[in-house]
Amino acid sequence: MGEAIIEARAVQKCFVQPEGGKIEVIAATDLAIYPGTVVALLGPSGSGKSTLLRMLSGLAPASAGEVLWHGKPLEGRIPNVAIVFQSFALFPWLTVLENVEAALEALGMNTTERHRRALRMLDTVGLDGFENAYPKELSGGMKQRVGFARALVVEPEVLFMDEPFSALDVLTAENLRGELLELWLNKKMPTSTIFIVTHNIEEAVLLADRVIVLGRNPGHLRADFQLDLPQPRDRKAARFTEYVDYIYTVMTQPEIEVPPFPQRKPLRKERYQMLPHALPGGIGGFLELLADRGGHDDLYHLADELNMEVDDLLPIVEAATLLGFATLREGDAEITAQGRAFAEADILTRKVLFREAALNNVALLRVMDNTLRSKSDHTIEEEFFHDMLDEHFTEAEVRRQLDTALNWGRYAEIFDYDSETGRLVQTDSGAEAKGSSE
Repeated sequence: MGEAIIEARAVQKCFVQPEGGKIEVIAATDLAIYPGTVVALLGPSGSGKSTLLRMLSGLAPASAGEVLWHGKPLEGRIPNVAIVFQSFALFPWLTVLENVEAALEALGMNTTERHRRALRMLDTVGLDGFENAYPKELSGGMKQRVGFARALVVEPEVLFMDEPFSALDVLTAENLRGELLELWLNKKMPTSTIFIVTHNIEEAVLLADRVIVLGRNPGHLRADFQLDLPQPRDRKAARFTEYVDYIYTVMTQPEIEVPPFPQRKPLRKERYQMLPHALPGGIGGFLELLADRGGHDDLYHLADELNMEVDDLLPIVEAATLLGFATLREGDAEITAQGRAFAEADILTRKVLFREAALNNVALLRVMDNTLRSKSDHTIEEEFFHDMLDEHFTEAEVRRQLDTALNWGRYAEIFDYDSETGRLVQTDSGAEAKGSSE
């Protein structure tokens, strides 16, 4: 993970009572925060989540122990961090632009530069056009966007967030989570690590790479583990539900020893099939030929009739098999019921059948569809998927895999693709297909 950005060594927090004596809020705790991760801190009310955040961020001193910033004691130093609060904490007498600039003004930045950076960050968080509005004119979601902009404009190495979505309605909170995740995954945030305090278990599993759970009386570490789920995440996936259930158990049963997280199968990233390099038109033609021959034929006989080499025909056959339109056994190709329906369908129906088959059987297209649906603007750069495939294939094969997926996805109207901008955009057909399936 590299060198820790922030390290807490036996940090403890106590508060002195008016009548004397002390209340221990956080027991001696060791904790390290590393770059390139989203860390979620969970715990029941009174477990000291916000108190621990304030000590790690340098906002409040520890009663005992020490906090290190890049290996050096934090005492007397101002770390490169920013905090987004639950209550927005905006200055009501300042405009949106002035609220964002205030953070830079505190750093002594000149007027021209802070104005430029504040405008750029407001555009990044979707507040372009609201620069001169006052907080009272904004909705809760827009106020929190101002909070995001004000925190990010100082380009913090660590962004701390203290229950940033809990004061918002459900739909607004969900939308902002998606936007935050989009900025993080697309590397549009000038920050190395996000540390988010939350009481929402699903929110933690949705956003975080690492989850820390506190117990209380006094606050102490109950669990600290990595999540192996790839982004974007599907709330209905079995593994997602397992994480939610596990964290719920840890939080609600403080009397039991923390059980190990169930490792029922090896943790790994989703593997992508090697897509055969065949075009939808070739697949359709092959299925028509099979249907005309009673639904099956010897592959070598079929290749001979078409004056083709078997090796040239094989990618088309493999594609039809992958999609569930045909089966191949000992050199004999046989059409399936789905394949026959496709061969006999009109053009529009073929697109619908191809889309259903592709999303059911092709992992890469399923990930592309889920990614586009999860983003607020339903569009993403092709490069995002290139980077995912780069872990599984050579550079030349990555390009061929993407070209095949783009051909299939566009034919099935799962998405459109603009070759000039290199962006995928979810089509109305794809959105309607998802809506009808739910």
